[in-house]
Amino acid sequence: MNMELDHVVKFLQGKTILVTGATGFLAKIFVEKILRIQPNVNKLYLLLKAADAKSATKRLHSEIIDTELFTILRDNWGSEFDSFILTKVIAVPGDISSENLGVNESKLREQMLKEIEIVVHVAATTGFNESYDVALAINTFGALNVLSFAKKCDKIKLFLHTSTAYVCGEEAGIILEKPFSVDDTLLKTCKLDIIEEKRIVEEKLDELRFQHAPNEVIKSEMKEFGLKRAKLYGWPNTYVFTKAMGEMLLGNFKGDLPLVIIRPTMIASTYKEPFPGWIEGVRTIDSVIVSYGKGKLTCFPGYPNSALDVIPADMVVNAMVVAMSVHTSNQSCQTIYHVSSSLKNPLKLGDFCKFIHCYFTENPWSNRNGQRVKVRKLTVLSTINGYFLYMWTKYVFPLKVLYLVNILSCQYFRQVYMDLNRKIKFAMRLAEFYKPYAFFKGNFSDTNLDKLRMVAQGRGIDMGVFDFDSKSIDWKDYMMNIHIPGLLRHAI
Repeated sequence: MNMELDHVVKFLQGKTILVTGATGFLAKIFVEKILRIQPNVNKLYLLLKAADAKSATKRLHSEIIDTELFTILRDNWGSEFDSFILTKVIAVPGDISSENLGVNESKLREQMLKEIEIVVHVAATTGFNESYDVALAINTFGALNVLSFAKKCDKIKLFLHTSTAYVCGEEAGIILEKPFSVDDTLLKTCKLDIIEEKRIVEEKLDELRFQHAPNEVIKSEMKEFGLKRAKLYGWPNTYVFTKAMGEMLLGNFKGDLPLVIIRPTMIASTYKEPFPGWIEGVRTIDSVIVSYGKGKLTCFPGYPNSALDVIPADMVVNAMVVAMSVHTSNQSCQTIYHVSSSLKNPLKLGDFCKFIHCYFTENPWSNRNGQRVKVRKLTVLSTINGYFLYMWTKYVFPLKVLYLVNILSCQYFRQVYMDLNRKIKFAMRLAEFYKPYAFFKGNFSDTNLDKLRMVAQGRGIDMGVFDFDSKSIDWKDYMMNIHIPGLLRHAI
């Protein structure tokens, strides 16, 4: 890469960037990329949930800098690595659900407000069925708090927000990169009032506390409540509902600050950078891969021909970095980018099932007793009712028989019964979670992303180093040689 020519590398020189959610998977890859391609970035402020500076610095090292992801950067710098990080990266203890992001030390806050030019907001709670109060505080009002902080920064040029493509709900057909207006709902039958949602949540919490409900009860009630509110307005789960409301607030209150919203689909391990197959934790489709490999999953609901919209994490980060360098002009616009694969290079559910069967046949999983797990082809059932019927006849009914036999034989089959029961519950829960995705009938248009690629090429940006073209992915090679081995190495 010619450092002289590349627009992005030049753009990042001397810049000061605030990153929220820096211990998360995507933000870490973003931080590593910036430090690797432009060591002359001025400063990266990383907002970390921590009580004080000491514990924030501890998190910075144990959860970010010391991970395998930073191996290449560490090797490049050798013995100077620690002092390089010390001069470039500042761990800021804080919390996006608080005013001023919980940055209580006034000297540090003043310094940040003076220096920050770009805010990259990645922090979110990503559980599909998070408690409604928590998801609302982080995904919806947290986004607004970060925007309010950004608008106070003297040199602010851009607000970049990572959302999810699935804010569209269960829409079919071609889904456009279009913003929400502030009271939009997917059902169009009623208007959404976000401030009212906050009030309703507080009321519900007060009511539960007044009844002296135990914490577990409050948590489970709030999870149910979130799901109910999401479905009322047409979203399938609390996560995408609260993320959609976060987008609405940003669009409404951004003023003349340029706003870029990145909407990735299902994020998977890195394709190329800093090395192939890096992943952390079991994400989106990964629980299906792992459960299948362990022999826990034999069938799955979905249309064999529907696309699983998967995108490698480094492609998302490349799109973020390029969008950042292109949009930091004085236009007060809002631009949305789908970083997706379903339109140009779909990974069919049927092919995905073939790849995982092939992988685990060639590389069988060893269970706790050292025995190899034999996998059968995954049965794909094209209706959710068909799936539940299949589960009933093949598993639930025999389980009920086993339950009776167990009683008659003085609990002789207790362990077998418990194992089978756990397996069935797990499979049912997995199917319920993936239903909106496995039966998804939409394809994400990425016209804006195409335009970004054209602009980037016109500016001499090296699209090899900043590749976000899903057309270039060979799914069989990626799944068999990069993603699954990476998942088993890093996340299990």
